[in-house]
Amino acid sequence: MSIWDRKKPSFGFISTRFMGLDGVSLESKKWAQVLTSKGCSVCYMAGELDTDPSISYLVPKAHFKHEEILKLYQAIFVEKKRTSEISRKIQQIKEELKEEIKNYHSKFGFEILIVQNALAIPLNIPLGLAITEFIIETEIPTIAHHHDFFWERDRFSSPVASDYLRSAFPPVHPKIQHVVINSIAGHKLASFTGASWTLIPNIVDFKILPPEIDDFNRDLKKEIGLDDETFLVLQPTRVVSRKGIEMSLELVKRLDYPKASLVITHKAEDEGQDYLMRIEEFVKLIDVDLKIISDRIGFKRGFDENGRKIFTLWDVYQHADLITYPSVYEGYGNAFVESIYFRKPIVINRYSIFVADIEPKGFDVISFDSYITKQTIKKINDITKQTIKKINDLLNDSEQMAQVAEKNYMLGWRYLSYEMFEEKIEQLLINHYGS
Repeated sequence: MSIWDRKKPSFGFISTRFMGLDGVSLESKKWAQVLTSKGCSVCYMAGELDTDPSISYLVPKAHFKHEEILKLYQAIFVEKKRTSEISRKIQQIKEELKEEIKNYHSKFGFEILIVQNALAIPLNIPLGLAITEFIIETEIPTIAHHHDFFWERDRFSSPVASDYLRSAFPPVHPKIQHVVINSIAGHKLASFTGASWTLIPNIVDFKILPPEIDDFNRDLKKEIGLDDETFLVLQPTRVVSRKGIEMSLELVKRLDYPKASLVITHKAEDEGQDYLMRIEEFVKLIDVDLKIISDRIGFKRGFDENGRKIFTLWDVYQHADLITYPSVYEGYGNAFVESIYFRKPIVINRYSIFVADIEPKGFDVISFDSYITKQTIKKINDITKQTIKKINDLLNDSEQMAQVAEKNYMLGWRYLSYEMFEEKIEQLLINHYGS
């Protein structure tokens, strides 16, 4: 008998935000979808929410963009100065947030807490401390889902934050089960904290075929300023330096298509505008068409205040001819999973997680290694030519394209599906309830 036949626990999600198209929000909603399909109830607490109001608990200071939280972040991680007043403020907000978590728990009565990245990245130190103390004081069973850790980002290196980072990012407690999205992060977590971990990569519901172009999105190219004949190269990422957008622009420049455009779907958000400005200059330098359409992408279809269509990310995938994913680093890679799901050819940089967790599974992609190609100008030119030739050969061979797409889709179903997630989450519940 499956544990789902014996238990239908309720789950309370907590994060800084459940809103929009960031990876944490998207994966959280997928988790919730699977859990509710099993007859479990879910609810959400965050500083920004686009979830059903009837199961949502809004706490503005939980958001990393709240004015008081931003001031603390500036002091701790930018100025790297910590006065007694800063320490007192952190403790004060921690207590406020802990009371909010208690109220959230009282309102919805969830049995298992799921913390989405708020115990991994210290954008909101008081929130992480509050969640940690709530877990310890209540001994509530907790699944801490870590998408990326502070030690993976240079900007979170600060000597004045060491006590907070050790205690809450992440905390180690018998009631906390840690989930990571790649094996490298899991091994480092174990090395740093001694905690055990479970690997659950990003997922897609492969048993449901991807949607096709319909009356709403049929004019997407026109709506974003492209001709129907334009070869649409999609990079479904944010505009941040680790996403390697320069490499995608160079690829578009070298393709055998007189009309090609690179379309980027997400904005820079919390990592500043300096890289965006650099990209804009690079576009002018090499004369490539770039469309950043973050203002036209939403979680749901609709219209903005000017009557323009708002598309979903999946609408754009349907029109894409090629996906580029030249990231230097990724926690796992939603773009990779979604590209496989939509049966699109993908050009990918062999970032460390791809090499460790994805490549060994046999996915058929056009890959390159940015670390090797940067050694000399000659190697850059030689390998770029090889990559471009592979792309053009694949795009001009419809039979091979179909074979590659089917192979990748079936591998995705095996390794990156809702069914895989069900098995993993079931094991976590068995760890808590017993077999």
